[in-house]
Amino acid sequence: MPHSLPSPGTPLASIDMGSNSFRLEIAQLQQGRYRRIAYLKQTVRLGGGLDANGYLTEEAAQRGLECLRGFAQRLQGFMPSQVRAVATQTLREARNRDDFLVRGEAALGHPIEVISGREEARLIYAGVSFLQPSEVPRLVIDIGGRSTEMILGSGRTPRLAESFKTGSVSLSMRWFPDGRYTEDGFRQAQIAAGAELEEALESFAAGQWQEALGSSGTAGAVSQILAGAGITDGTITPEGLDWCIRQCLAAGHVDALSLPTLREDRKPIIGGGLALLHTLCTHFGIQAIRPAKGALRQGVIIDLHERHEAARGQAGGDMRDLTVTALQRRFNVDIAQASRVGDVALALFDTACGQTDGDDGEARRELAWTCALHEIGLSVSHHDHHRHCAYLVGHVDAPGFSQSQQRRMADLALGQRGGLRKLEAALSGERFAWQLMALRLAVIQCHARGLVDGQLLAFRRDGRQARLRVPRAWADQHPRTLHLLRDEAEAWERSGVLRLRLDEAA
Repeated sequence: MPHSLPSPGTPLASIDMGSNSFRLEIAQLQQGRYRRIAYLKQTVRLGGGLDANGYLTEEAAQRGLECLRGFAQRLQGFMPSQVRAVATQTLREARNRDDFLVRGEAALGHPIEVISGREEARLIYAGVSFLQPSEVPRLVIDIGGRSTEMILGSGRTPRLAESFKTGSVSLSMRWFPDGRYTEDGFRQAQIAAGAELEEALESFAAGQWQEALGSSGTAGAVSQILAGAGITDGTITPEGLDWCIRQCLAAGHVDALSLPTLREDRKPIIGGGLALLHTLCTHFGIQAIRPAKGALRQGVIIDLHERHEAARGQAGGDMRDLTVTALQRRFNVDIAQASRVGDVALALFDTACGQTDGDDGEARRELAWTCALHEIGLSVSHHDHHRHCAYLVGHVDAPGFSQSQQRRMADLALGQRGGLRKLEAALSGERFAWQLMALRLAVIQCHARGLVDGQLLAFRRDGRQARLRVPRAWADQHPRTLHLLRDEAEAWERSGVLRLRLDEAA
């Protein structure tokens, strides 16, 4: 087992960087049981910090960074493989998200992954289905600050997962901007929510599920309000939501609002949450939503645990491996060629960077997945297929992958051929440069689409220079490959990032 892979039962940590709150969960999974060790939550309101042009304001960024610094203190002593941080809708939207991610990773001391809406939905279901198991077909709803996830599934398997760009923060900011509650404000908020959800009416219709569960903050807060007021036992019902909305209208303003158990930090966004829940019940025929035990943060820990189990060779598997196999089938990939390229590229990368876990280990896996998918662009066109490949890898729904990881793999796919100038920014990272050189050299060596002996061309690293020994006998038999290798050496020389030297032996 690689030295940096945590032993079974070691505590794992997840950071959920939501649009309203940041959460840190530390838990232990042993023998199929989930045990929480620690839970920290801080209201950050990152979603309220997007300006009219889609940029995250410095004030909001500072709130987020301060929270992450506090989480970093709690995570001291944790190995990188024990921690996974994910960011959701606000950083999916923010036009300056990359700037924030650089600062956020420095504050936290761990990488931060921006995940897609559907990946967020999948992870939410993973948390709910693990902590609240049932074989009954169910609808899981998670209302966040700027997005709402809906998932259909039974047991541990999600059947349909979608994400919609409407949430408690965004609705409250638009329709109750000054904190005043009016009948027209609630009506307009429900119309706006309905407009986002309308496309899902048939897919998530009442006949598709037998029970509805509400995950995360909004559903939990409303459930506690209804139970505290004695309206229901904590089940969210259309009648209970009507009662809550009437209380808001009677108060007239958020400052005058007094609902049992409602915390001060949730008051400013409860109006949008109630409007959204009411719309969901009305549109999808939901008569009862029970609070769920799991949420995104637990799903992230469970998914991380399953990745470790896969690395140990246990049953199940890393969802990302399953996704890559499915994409190969979907785009009719030449598996033999992908395997040849992958074998050569990984051998080259291992020589350059060593077989390690941690960051280089994850870089190795990203390279392997990119090799497996490097020809999916051929399904669009043979002309510039690397560009089509990069677009597909970067934008396809890929369960298990974060948007951040897909972007890195898309850059690799784009750089598999052609000039290097198009990847000037990415090549500033030395690890990426070695990944790319390994991929490009593998593509060249395997260009004839036949068996390749990757050991014939001896490869070694000397600082930021790669040396490739080319035996004369081999060169005489492969003049076209030698021609491509000489062009490749010139391309890297022009880039100034790494150097590739061909030692053409006599």
